[in-house]
Amino acid sequence: MRNCSLLTTLLVFSLILIPAALSASEKGGEQGPRAMQSGWSTFTRGGAVYQFDTDLDEGGSYNTSRLTLQAGRGYSWNDRTSISLALGYSYDGYDFTTNGLGIAALDPWENIHTVSLSVPMRKGFDNNWSAYLIPSLRSSGESGADFDKTFSGGGLVGIAYRFGEQLTIGPGIGVLSQLEDTATVFPILIINWKINDSLSLGTGRGLGATRGPGLTLKYKADEMWEFTIGGRYEKLRFRLDKDGPVPGGIGEDKAYPLFAGCTYKFSPKAHVSLVGGVELGGELQLEDTDGNRIDKESYDPGGFLGLTFRLRM
Repeated sequence: MRNCSLLTTLLVFSLILIPAALSASEKGGEQGPRAMQSGWSTFTRGGAVYQFDTDLDEGGSYNTSRLTLQAGRGYSWNDRTSISLALGYSYDGYDFTTNGLGIAALDPWENIHTVSLSVPMRKGFDNNWSAYLIPSLRSSGESGADFDKTFSGGGLVGIAYRFGEQLTIGPGIGVLSQLEDTATVFPILIINWKINDSLSLGTGRGLGATRGPGLTLKYKADEMWEFTIGGRYEKLRFRLDKDGPVPGGIGEDKAYPLFAGCTYKFSPKAHVSLVGGVELGGELQLEDTDGNRIDKESYDPGGFLGLTFRLRM
């Protein structure tokens, strides 16, 4: 997966901005910001994903059960200006099997809980230019971790220009703090391209129930069915149990999932999706309480399968 340099660049450059900004306008549906209506809107989305047993390079294996739920409410003054509040919860349950070697031998962590809060804002200056600002705060830790040591946060800002009905594109930048590590600063590419009536490309959330938006290609077969392929960059960094194998330490799991899925639309406001794919370039890292590395280990490509949903009101 690390050899997929082009994909990696696309995913990192498309990280986070458009999905969070559009969360402020869930009433807008699949057609994007221009379909927004003024007034209040509410959304709920989530799902469950299971990653099958995956071998670790130094021995042993692990599997993961992931559950995510996010809800939010927003207000749009018009089809160009909006603000919302989004609250999310994610559970990541790890099950390690060891042969006495590597990270798995430590059974380093089990149940990870993440709570996130974001306030996506968008302001339209004329018929074509829009600006985005998204401050966020997150708590991520294993059961038994010191809660006051689980926090990280940051913000994203960007601008985009709308070239007619087909294409919106623009630059941005993100700054996100990390537990016991320096803040991450990264560029962002905002893109929403309606190639034709059936095909679109954008920096969407994708179909998975885990963190990390990326680049998605969607094919709308008809009013009810939609098919998607895409990829993302995902990174989960969390505080460990204060009484665990590495008391108060840091765990990290990062990978580049490639996925395909199909979505069934019960109505314009209720969707359910089946998604499957493979985690590429995966890596686990274990650090002490000050962020000093104890072990770092790659894992083989790991398949996953999940079911997600989305509701809008």
